Amino acid sequence: MTGESDLRKLLSGMRPELNPGRYVFTTVEGGIPSGVTPVVTVAEDEGLTLVVPREEADAAGLAYDYVAGWITLRVHSALEAIGLTAAVSRELADAGLSCNVVAAFHHDHLFVPYEHADRAVAVLESLARRSA
Repeated sequence: MTGESDLRKLLSGMRPELNPGRYVFTTVEGGIPSGVTPVVTVAEDEGLTLVVPREEADAAGLAYDYVAGWITLRVHSALEAIGLTAAVSRELADAGLSCNVVAAFHHDHLFVPYEHADRAVAVLESLARRSA
């Protein structure tokens, strides 16, 4: 199924959804530790980056600094779509919120400071309404 590539449709239909829980970025050498189920993995020269539920990181003794809320944009965006990441990150930056974006096959996923996740969703919902 082909994703949407029209920026206006992407923004107006993004339907940001805050996933339950707190998530952290950590890095490991070698494999994924037992009891850890990452929602994101990225292989880098320096190690394997994992985004995992904070409880799992704590149980496995993994180090982290950043605790995030995970927002999924429910619009099915095409991987070749132009401007969605820029528009979303600009809107959040203008609101003083950091954002780490992960593009997956069907959806884009945003990791924002946990304590500001509800506000980030409200900012994105406002952007969606203005784009309709």
